[in-house]
Amino acid sequence: MLDRRCVLFSGAAAIALTAGGIARAATAAPAAAGSPEAAKMNTLFDAFMDEIIDQAPEFATNLGMDKGDRAYQKFMISDRSLEQIEFFKRLNTDQLARLKTIDRDKLTGMDAVNYDVVLYGLQQQEDDGKRFAQYSSGVGSPYTLSQLTGSYSQAPDFLDSQHRIEVKDDADAYLARLSEFSTCLDQEREVAEHDVAAGIVPPDFVIARALEQMTHLRGVAPEKSPMVESVARRAKEKKIDGDYAKVATRLLVQRVYPALDRQIAFLKSLQPKAVHDAGVWRLPDGDAYYAASLEASTTSSMKPEEIHQLGLDVVRDHTAKIDAIMQGHGMTKGTVGERLRAMYNDPKFRYENTDAGKDKLIADLNVKVQAIRAKLPGFFGALPKADLLIKRVPKYTEAGAPGGYYQNASLDGSRPGTYYINLRDTAEVPSWTLPTLTYHEGIPGHHLQISISQESPLPLIRKVSGFTAYIEGWALYAEQLAGEMGMYENDPWGQIGQLHDSMFRGVRLVVDSGMHAKKWSREQAVKYYVDTLGDQEASAVTEIERYCVWPGQACAYMVGKLTILKLRDKAKAALGAKFDLHKFHDTVLLSGALPLDVLNKVVDDYIAAAKVA
Repeated sequence: MLDRRCVLFSGAAAIALTAGGIARAATAAPAAAGSPEAAKMNTLFDAFMDEIIDQAPEFATNLGMDKGDRAYQKFMISDRSLEQIEFFKRLNTDQLARLKTIDRDKLTGMDAVNYDVVLYGLQQQEDDGKRFAQYSSGVGSPYTLSQLTGSYSQAPDFLDSQHRIEVKDDADAYLARLSEFSTCLDQEREVAEHDVAAGIVPPDFVIARALEQMTHLRGVAPEKSPMVESVARRAKEKKIDGDYAKVATRLLVQRVYPALDRQIAFLKSLQPKAVHDAGVWRLPDGDAYYAASLEASTTSSMKPEEIHQLGLDVVRDHTAKIDAIMQGHGMTKGTVGERLRAMYNDPKFRYENTDAGKDKLIADLNVKVQAIRAKLPGFFGALPKADLLIKRVPKYTEAGAPGGYYQNASLDGSRPGTYYINLRDTAEVPSWTLPTLTYHEGIPGHHLQISISQESPLPLIRKVSGFTAYIEGWALYAEQLAGEMGMYENDPWGQIGQLHDSMFRGVRLVVDSGMHAKKWSREQAVKYYVDTLGDQEASAVTEIERYCVWPGQACAYMVGKLTILKLRDKAKAALGAKFDLHKFHDTVLLSGALPLDVLNKVVDDYIAAAKVA
């Protein structure tokens, strides 16, 4: 899955960027103004981006913009205080008011689409911010601190993988950020205290998982910490003078570890009052909060009951398809879930659970990426320029991290896109599951879609749009498209893997709505997940606990995929012989991330234009 929150550590800036649709990096290229009104709008868009980036130095780094006039930002991290959260709410209100001064009727083509997309993001943030003001982290992310939220879980990797070190100034900036990391930790603890006072307390198992990860990070001897090792190693590689290991170690001892100890103590103080109920229904205005979280993630008006039923329908359909393939290859005993479990347990599908085995796994994935890359011209017009790396999820976060996620390339092209795969235990990623995960996170999934958007002539605010249903829907569509591209030919196990992963997204619909709307327990959700998919329980627990802290997010995948497939079928039916898959894909991808209703209109416009072409 694509980690929407990997751009920033966490906090108010992340809330504003994600909810407003600004959550991803892009290549700067001003959009051509189609009219004076469009020029006025694009000037506003530039101002909006500057206002956000001014407050979000990590975002500037992610974009590759922390240089020149913004070089000072590489020495900073974002303010995560309650006061800053309120600042971003006021900024959103102000930006929305300014956008509404644009006369929408004077816009045409992509200018009109751009207006609609930005308006959607700002208006949704405005409405949710007022309706659920007590939730500091906003809709879709109720807990400031959890196994997936909080800078403790993102800062070390951000400093290592995104903060560049080329010259002494960069290494000094790293130390400045490391020092301020302690302030960030304390601010988040204060925000979490505010949340608790409002009745927003994570479930006991979420607290336990977060404590496990914090304790693991804190338990490393300072001089051996990845935060020390990163700056020391890279400064040495660049022949930068200075004892960076000594200074970084001192900062950990004097500032970072004490602040981390305070977070740990705070979470431990919550354990006696925490409950085991998994869903947000138990939180203030919980039912409405879940409905809003669903709408924010799916950009649809689907109700929890509809989401639940859709999931059951997908599971039923995919179970039958998997069963047919299994029957054709002599796998006939037990339920489909039990047969999938047998495939998980089959040694012939398993890489050695050693560093050497994991290196071979990543090498094999690179071979698959090169194979599908060669097929792209047969299915796409626009192709990405950015390169793709495949890396392991950092060991210090792999316990609570998802199976895979993607990190976009930088604005200036200096950092390629990266597909991270969780290799804490190779038994969780047997070989028959790996092709479709790679097509989802890499090509033709996230890397292709996001890179094309980054390299398009859209205004920056559109290139970085973060609408989950579109982004994850495309990646899930890409899994199926890989099959249409011939990537599963003579590979029935890979085909089962594709259907399994698609059914996995149907299971998400069932368990997410089950926990948050139907009051399912964590254990009930885990059992349904394991029985249906055959996955190892450890993997199921990680996923189920993820849905507990990101309600609604996991539902966006299948809703988005089915929308894209319906639009493709609609275009085929309407255009007949004039239908061109290259042009359909270009229409979807070059428009950037969109709310699904806007995507429908974009495809309708494409169909109308193609009919008269």
